[in-house]
Amino acid sequence: MRQARLLTVEAMARVDAAAIAGGVPGLALMQAAGSAVARRALALLPPGGRVLILCGPGNNGGDGFVAARLLAEAGHPVTVVLLGKRAGLSGDAGLAADAWTGPVAEGAPPDLPDCDLIVDALFGAGLSRDLSGEARTLVERVNASGVPVLAVDIPSGVDGDTGAVRGVAVQARETVTFVACKPGHLLQPGHGFCGRLHLSDIGTGAAALDAGLAACEPPLFRNGPELWGAGFPRLTGASHKYTRGHALVLSGPATRTGAARLAARGALRVGAGLVTIASPEAALAENAAHLTAIMLQACDNPDDLDDLLTDERLNVVLAGPGLGTGSATRDLVAVAASAGRGLVLDADALTSFKGQARLLAAHIADGGAAAVLTPHAGEFARLFAGTEAAEEGIGKVEQARRAAALAGAVIVLKGADTVIADPDGRAAINTHGTPYLGTAGSGDVLGGLVAGLIAQGMPPFEAAAAGVWLHGDAGLRHGPGLIAEDIPETMPAVLSALLEALR
Repeated sequence: MRQARLLTVEAMARVDAAAIAGGVPGLALMQAAGSAVARRALALLPPGGRVLILCGPGNNGGDGFVAARLLAEAGHPVTVVLLGKRAGLSGDAGLAADAWTGPVAEGAPPDLPDCDLIVDALFGAGLSRDLSGEARTLVERVNASGVPVLAVDIPSGVDGDTGAVRGVAVQARETVTFVACKPGHLLQPGHGFCGRLHLSDIGTGAAALDAGLAACEPPLFRNGPELWGAGFPRLTGASHKYTRGHALVLSGPATRTGAARLAARGALRVGAGLVTIASPEAALAENAAHLTAIMLQACDNPDDLDDLLTDERLNVVLAGPGLGTGSATRDLVAVAASAGRGLVLDADALTSFKGQARLLAAHIADGGAAAVLTPHAGEFARLFAGTEAAEEGIGKVEQARRAAALAGAVIVLKGADTVIADPDGRAAINTHGTPYLGTAGSGDVLGGLVAGLIAQGMPPFEAAAAGVWLHGDAGLRHGPGLIAEDIPETMPAVLSALLEALR
């Protein structure tokens, strides 16, 4: 699972310090980093291609000087621009600059020289201020040039911890980073500035990495099968429908039943042994006309739901898609939570608790439900309004962690950079997806996938992370023209490929 871990900027600094303390010279780390950049630049350049390397005043600039020397030795014309004074460079960056024998232009040039590739070695992940003055002007010129950019560590201007843009940021085609990815590589908008991401080992060693990981607690992960694959449901000769769980999905009223069916289909396709839709009696015929393998039960009020949940084989409840907002939905959620089963809440179930996150948390705590909440940004803002989770200025990971701790539930804060957070502080960032998933009903299917995995025994955090990844993989496989109904039907191919990879 170590390969899925992300390192904050502070934790990465601990890695470097531990490696140097363990006997690895800092200059050797810089040489390895610059070599990784040069290798990637060579892959991007045409024969004899011209390179412009933009160096900053710190170690990121030192990596750039190393790359400049190696690219020149490989026969490429190299121009080096230093944002600062060469005499002001010190430490390993100064030594790397001294090894470069070509000219260095100091300060932002009025015009960028003609080139085939720009290497952005201005500022790394630890940038703590907005770019201004000649730094901002230079970045704006780079972005306007139309020349492909290879970023060193992270595109200059992107915050390594939050992905926020510090005033302006370099738009890179590719980024080379070192040891481990940082949150800012995956979180938006930073992720969109990185382009294709390459991770390089620079020889810090396992002990130094462990020092960094220890400084990055609770752990933060890049979402993927490395994180949850070991516990993913697998069938055996003894498996049958009753060993694979039974999900109950609450339906909305007549003319608003489609969302529940999408969710139920997702739960069934991901492997739940049985799925039942609990439907208002007036909507039974509407639901029955569309259902085959999914079962149907009448449910008009909280008492009816309470009666249904006397069947202990119903081990997870999904509420929210198309359910309607208001007190009636809050009452249904209270009953579902009090049953102590798995609980997945989305859409209307979350909006019904607008500004009442602590009331929802109390319901979850009273029943001991293993709960997952799957809000998009708008639902999150409504539910957690006035709480510490909605505090301005905090990053998305911290938002999700605070919300999970408050609600006593796993939070799936959806988006292009979906964050999954557990009440114990663990969190994962998902970038395995596609904009084609931004279509009506897609989130309903996601709720069903998570419920279906919980039905099969996956813990809530792992089920949520796996459901998000599977949802994204289905979108990537289908591509253009995707509608929500396609996601469950793509699941057999998604699951087949996943299970083969996990063998």
